[in-house]
Amino acid sequence: MTLRHVTLVTLLAAAFGANTALAQSCPANGPSLTYPVAKKLDQTDNYHGTVVADPYRWLEDANSADTKAWVTAQNTVTQAYLNQIPQRAAIRERLTKLWNYERYSVPGKEGGRYFYSRNDGLQNQSVLYTQKTLSDTPRVLLDPNTMSSDGTVALAGAAVSPDGKLLAYSTAASGSDWNEIRVRDIETGKDIDDHIKWVKFSSTAWTKDGKGFFYSRYDEPKEATKLADVNYFQKLYFHRIGTPQSADTLVYDRPDQKEWGFGGHTTDDGRYLIITTTKGTAPKYRVSYKDLSKPDSKVVDLIDNFDAGYDFIDNVGTVFYFSTDRNAPKKRIVAIDITRPQESNWKEIVAEKGETLTGADIINNQLVLEYLKDARAVVRVHDLKGKPVREIKLPGIGSVGGLSGKRGDLETFYSFTGFTTPTTIYRLNMKTGESTVFRQPKVDFNPADYETRQQFFTSKDGTKVPMFIVSKKGLKLDGQNPTYLYGYGGFNISMTPGFSPANLAWMEMGGVYVVANLRGGGEYGEAWHQAGTKLQKQNVFDDFIGAAEWLIANKVTSPQKLAIGGGSNGGLLVGAAMTQRPELFGAALPAVGVMDMLRFHKFTIGWAWTSDYGSSENPDEFKALVKYSPLHNLKPGTCYPATMVTTADHDDRVVPAHSFKFAAAAQAAQAGAAPVLIRIETKAGHGAGKPTTKQIEEVADRWGFLARELKVGGAAPTAVGGSN
Repeated sequence: MTLRHVTLVTLLAAAFGANTALAQSCPANGPSLTYPVAKKLDQTDNYHGTVVADPYRWLEDANSADTKAWVTAQNTVTQAYLNQIPQRAAIRERLTKLWNYERYSVPGKEGGRYFYSRNDGLQNQSVLYTQKTLSDTPRVLLDPNTMSSDGTVALAGAAVSPDGKLLAYSTAASGSDWNEIRVRDIETGKDIDDHIKWVKFSSTAWTKDGKGFFYSRYDEPKEATKLADVNYFQKLYFHRIGTPQSADTLVYDRPDQKEWGFGGHTTDDGRYLIITTTKGTAPKYRVSYKDLSKPDSKVVDLIDNFDAGYDFIDNVGTVFYFSTDRNAPKKRIVAIDITRPQESNWKEIVAEKGETLTGADIINNQLVLEYLKDARAVVRVHDLKGKPVREIKLPGIGSVGGLSGKRGDLETFYSFTGFTTPTTIYRLNMKTGESTVFRQPKVDFNPADYETRQQFFTSKDGTKVPMFIVSKKGLKLDGQNPTYLYGYGGFNISMTPGFSPANLAWMEMGGVYVVANLRGGGEYGEAWHQAGTKLQKQNVFDDFIGAAEWLIANKVTSPQKLAIGGGSNGGLLVGAAMTQRPELFGAALPAVGVMDMLRFHKFTIGWAWTSDYGSSENPDEFKALVKYSPLHNLKPGTCYPATMVTTADHDDRVVPAHSFKFAAAAQAAQAGAAPVLIRIETKAGHGAGKPTTKQIEEVADRWGFLARELKVGGAAPTAVGGSN
């Protein structure tokens, strides 16, 4: 390929023959807002003979005075716009009322105690409780709301020692992925001196005697750039209680493999440390173990390649149980005797089914298996030889969580939720299979007023793709329903039914909520995932566009009434869809999105996503990436839908530079009157641990923006109202 200079605007058309027929003729009046000036620099990069302009590269430096000034100016414009929306106050008020209900996590049991979290409704962070019996009065063990004045310190993880005496808990500040681990005496409720720092993407695994735990960390980063610097060379350590972090023992690392990550898990019998090695985000692992009963035992590689996924379930002596997609794209259960580890000696316990296996544990000496059937939960119980015992009856179409425990437990707990079913916690009797309600919230709405249906549509290449359509009953198919189409489509993550007060408020406003189960997700196993990765990533966008076209063709909605949304990889989805088919949507809400597909791997953990996306450093993958990269496919002179980009200043998963650069380029490209805004949250990150107050504010802004741009319920605040 000869060397060419290609701008952001002309790259596709000139270099790769992209279809430019989608560009719309725009009103002569142009954008209705005056945006902050974003300077353009003469910055270019040479990708395999193609030179690509990157004029907003300066926005990658979040600490520069220019970037900070631009952020402040953008937030000023955005807040001024949102403040003029008459419905927003009523939406916020209704959201606050809907959000004000008790929420519980699934209980776990350790050392003769139950542990679970509860939020009384409007608490910024959920509180961790403990009780010895189910009839006891719960006792507060840890309240993250006391750790900051504004609720921006969140509980990121918790692990109880096997004797139930100590709690190792991790906290995250302002939404960052960086965690700190502390240890609390459960009886006194007081912290002891142990303090671990620079932890990220880590489990906490106690030894059987409760004298210490295994955890994963990185080397200490530079303070000024810790939210952007690339994360390499993770290490697995052992921390002994009562000693400083500097005395921790390095258990496992691979200095020759900077991209490998390590997760430690101790078996319930205390004998083995299981080490799962990952490389990026691909669900393909290496598995090693260490015999903790023998001092100074070596780490033994059990599965020494990245050929498939292997999720450790439990052991019975030297027999290790795994769920795996090795020779089974929808997964199966196998048993491996580590004294005869060759694959020819593996025993298949439960064969691959038509549904996708998503979770497994051994409880009451039985396998409890969670499946997805067209994105709906199914739970089955088998004995340890694989013989079916029963199917657990679930309350309806929805999702389950929990179903964990120990081999000798006679009970377990699980959550069940649906689009119009608030998350309810059930206790499952493992002997009888009977489920009873443990905690059930009361929410200020009537579920009978709503309906959920599943619809299959045909994507561009003929693939059948499902989506859930949720709305008030009696939906009129007149093309006038404001509709919010949500998707993700990546990293083997499944989009399953779940309750959200935010989505309920949208439906109360007369909106339709739609979730599309796109390729790239895990709904139909590894083959479905792979069909939406790397050189096939366009399938994901085609699926999403196909869902939109079905909704329009069947008069659920129309382009001017259709909004699209998604976060993270879903933000990429929205960015790609709105740049490929701008005329198809009335509004777009890309949140914390991966927008620069040529440079994502240069920040924090972005390199790990190359297993799904590929890399611009590979010539063929560069050609695929640049064809859909949202930042590189904005074309001046195009009428883009009303857009509100959202990000946060402490997002160290998808650094905010992605959203900054995309917003600056989109504002410059917009030729129509529709606004292109960016909302930049402070003291928040990628989403995990976000305080309730910030969640409500963000949703009120989102629905307020759509109320104005899609003309939802007119201009009257009474557009939002609840049924009791």
